[in-house]
Amino acid sequence: MAEFSLPKNSKVVQGKTIKAPKGAINIKAVQVYRWDPETPDNPRIDTFEINLDECGPMVLDALIKVKDEVDTTLTFRRSCREGICGSCAMNINGVNTLACTMPLDADSKPVKVYPLPHMQVVKDLVPDLSLAYKQYASIKPWLQADTPPERERLQSPEQRAKLDGLWECILCFCCTTSCPSYWWNEDRYLGPAVLLQDERWLADSRDTNTKERLENLEDTYKLYRCHTIMNCAKTCPKNLNPGQAISSIKRRMVSSS
Repeated sequence: MAEFSLPKNSKVVQGKTIKAPKGAINIKAVQVYRWDPETPDNPRIDTFEINLDECGPMVLDALIKVKDEVDTTLTFRRSCREGICGSCAMNINGVNTLACTMPLDADSKPVKVYPLPHMQVVKDLVPDLSLAYKQYASIKPWLQADTPPERERLQSPEQRAKLDGLWECILCFCCTTSCPSYWWNEDRYLGPAVLLQDERWLADSRDTNTKERLENLEDTYKLYRCHTIMNCAKTCPKNLNPGQAISSIKRRMVSSS
């Protein structure tokens, strides 16, 4: 029988528990994944009891409260707190989402906060997105045209409408890190977030580089590792459908051949 073992220091252990201040009644436990690459310690789960009467309504509010008032070493990304930047993408209660738009439910269950899955962890809740951004750069995500414009490049309302459901992507990579096909082939499959961005430019009537964009995807893995599992659409915090965008690209490939 085959035996498998985890790499050294990879087993997640129970960490410390920080109790809520005395007199707090409305308490919510927030369990947070912690790991510091500068120490030899295993990853751990720290539990912070939050007084909801003195905290904002979202998971990000709880994390900021912990960092400001309890443990300044807690590390995570965040920006505007309005759900439009993607910086605070995390796995919360088993779902990839944005901490700034995920509410702290007023029940007795603890909130479990982990970094996005499958990515290397830089520290605590910060994943290494270097590969994802390299893949994003590979599709040349900017308007490309044969000639310089003499005036503003106009679109009809119908042409502009084709970009809806594409331009709203904030590159949080919740979809990419929820995709089993990306887990298996991250080095070659571009993933749903990048492919949705590719379709955003393929669908743009002002872009004239369709042929080159499609040729760039002419590969066994870059596009065709998508197996329509649809985890991407289920987890997207902006309610977009990367799977549909990928299907559209596949149809373009057939039409252009």
